[in-house]
Amino acid sequence: MRHGNFSNEPEQRFSWRVLNALTPYLWEYRARVFLALLFLIAAKGAILVIPFLQKYLVDSLDISKGPSPATTVLLFLVIAYGLARFANTLFGEIRDTVFGRVTERAMRRIGLQVFRHLHALDLDFHLNRQTGGLARDIERGVTGISFLMRFFVFNIAPTIFEIVMVVGILLANYGVSYAVITLFAVTAYGVFSARATEWRTQFVREANEADSSSNTRAIDSLMNFETVKYFTNEEFEAQRYDTELEKWEIARRKNRLSVFTLNSGQAMIIAVAQTSMIGLAAFQVRAQEITLGDLVLVNAFMIQLFMPLGFLGFIYREIKGSMANIERMFELLAVEPGIRDADDARDLEISRGELRFDNVTFGYRPDRRILNDVSFAVPPGQKIAVVGASGAGKSTLMKLVFRFYDPDAGRVTIDGQDLRRVTQHSLRAAIGIVPQDTVLFNDSIFENVRYGRPEATDDEVWDAINLANLAQFIASLPKGGDTLVGERGLKLSGGEKQRVAIARAMLKQPPILIFDEATSSLDSKSEQAILAAIENISAGHTSLVIAHRLSTVVDADRIVVLDHGAVVEQGSHRELLTQDGKYAELWRIQQAEARNRPTAPDLLVGDAG
Repeated sequence: MRHGNFSNEPEQRFSWRVLNALTPYLWEYRARVFLALLFLIAAKGAILVIPFLQKYLVDSLDISKGPSPATTVLLFLVIAYGLARFANTLFGEIRDTVFGRVTERAMRRIGLQVFRHLHALDLDFHLNRQTGGLARDIERGVTGISFLMRFFVFNIAPTIFEIVMVVGILLANYGVSYAVITLFAVTAYGVFSARATEWRTQFVREANEADSSSNTRAIDSLMNFETVKYFTNEEFEAQRYDTELEKWEIARRKNRLSVFTLNSGQAMIIAVAQTSMIGLAAFQVRAQEITLGDLVLVNAFMIQLFMPLGFLGFIYREIKGSMANIERMFELLAVEPGIRDADDARDLEISRGELRFDNVTFGYRPDRRILNDVSFAVPPGQKIAVVGASGAGKSTLMKLVFRFYDPDAGRVTIDGQDLRRVTQHSLRAAIGIVPQDTVLFNDSIFENVRYGRPEATDDEVWDAINLANLAQFIASLPKGGDTLVGERGLKLSGGEKQRVAIARAMLKQPPILIFDEATSSLDSKSEQAILAAIENISAGHTSLVIAHRLSTVVDADRIVVLDHGAVVEQGSHRELLTQDGKYAELWRIQQAEARNRPTAPDLLVGDAG
C-alpha cells in the first residue's frame, strides 16, 4: 500500500488541501450557498444598524440637548430597534436553514466516500486495522468536516468583514484614537490566538489518539466476550481498559489546561481594549466632545467588535481542532490499495470455467515464501482438492483466486484470462466460497442467506436453504427464518453457520466454487451433513476444495498435495495411496487419529443451536 501526502506535509498545507477537497461540495449547491450569503449580509446589516438606533434613542432622551422628542419618533426608534434585533436573528436562522442541506449532503457524501474507500482497500490493510479506533476516527472526521463547512463559510470571512466595517465607522466618526486601539487589539488578539492554538493542537491530537485507543480496546474486549469468560480475565481486561482511559484522562487534562491558557490570554487582551475605549469615550463625553448617544454607540460597536473577535478566536481554535480530527480520515482516503484494476482491465468472461495456476510463487513478505512454483488446473465441472499439512499454503491459493493478493511470479487464470487483467468485481462475482470460519451479520438467518444475492426473491432464498439442508433446522426455531443469529453469528453452532454459508454460495449461483476447509472444525455427524450439502451445491460446477481432513475429499476427481508451498503429488485418492508418498503418510496419520478420537456432539454456542 502507498500512502498519500496528507500525513507527510506541514499541517498548514494539509489544511488548505482539506479546504480544497470541500470546495466541490459547496459548488454543487452554489445557488443555496449564494442565497445563504445574501441572508448573511442582511443579518450583518441589521446588526450594524442597531448601535445607530441606540445612539439616536439616547440622544433624543437627553433633556440637556433640548425638548423631548415626539411620541411618534420615539415609538419609531423603539420599534426599529426591535425589528433590527429580530431581523438579525431571523436572517441568521434562515441562513442556517438554507445552508443546512449543503452541510448534511456533504457529510453524507464524504461518509459514503470513506466507506467505499475502505471496502476498496486490500486485505492486508484490513488485517492490520483496529475497528474501534477506525470507526471513531471516521465519526470525528465527518463531524469536523461539517463544522469546517459551516463556520469557515459563514463565520471567518463575515467576522473579518464586520471588524473592518466597525473599525471604519469608528475611524470616520470618532477619530484615529479608537482606530489605533482597535487595530492594536485585533492584531494582538490574532497573533496570540494563532500561536497559542498551534501550541495546543498537539494536545487535541493526543486526546484523539487516546480516545481511539480506549475505544479500540473496549470493542476488542467485548467482541471476544467468550474468550474473556473462558479464562476469567474480566479484571485483566478492565485494567487494560483503565490504562487506556488513564492516557485519555491525562491527554484531556492537558487539553483543558491549554484551553484555560488560551481563553485567559484572549480575555485579557479584550478587557484592556474595552477598558481603554470606554475610558476614552467617557472622558470625551465629560469634555462635551461627544454625546451620551455617542458613548452608547461606541460601547455597542465595541461589544459588536469584540464579540465576533472572540468568536473568531473560538472558530480558529475549533477549526484547528477539526483539522486534527479529520487528519486521520483524510489519511485513510489517501491510502491507495495494493491491489488495483489495470487501466485496461475487462470484465471476466466465463466460457468453460477452467481455473489454472501456472508456476505461481508467492510470499506475504519478501523473507517468507509461502508458494513455490505451484502449477495445477481445475478443469470445468470437476472437483479438485488441495490437501497438505497446516502451513503448506492451501488457503493462500484461495486468496490468490479472489485476488486479495497477486502472485510474485507466475499467474492465475480463468479460461485463459490472467486475473490481473480482469476487473476485481467481475472476478469475485464469478466465484462462490464456503470459508473455514463463516462470519454472519447480526441479522436474521433468512437475510444472512439472501446476502449471497441481495436481489434474490424469497422463493430463490428458500430453494438455496433447502439445497444446503438448512430448512429442517430453521423450521425448528420459534421464529423460523426471522431468528437473529447474533453478532458474528455467535448464536449458531459451527455446523449451522457452515450450512448458512453453503446456502449463500448456492444462492449466488457462481460458475466456480471454493470450499476452504469448510468442515475442519466440525464433528463427524455435522461433517456428513455439510458434505451432503456440498455435494448438492458443487454438482456441475468447477470446484476447488481446500481441505485438511482427507476423509472429506476422497471423492474428488483429483487431489493436489502441497508440502511447504510446493506441489509434491497429484492424482485420485486411490492413485495417491498406491504411490505411498506424502498423501499416504497423511492418510495413515489421520486414520489413526480418527480411531483414537471419541465422538463428540457438535458444540452449540448461544441459544439458537
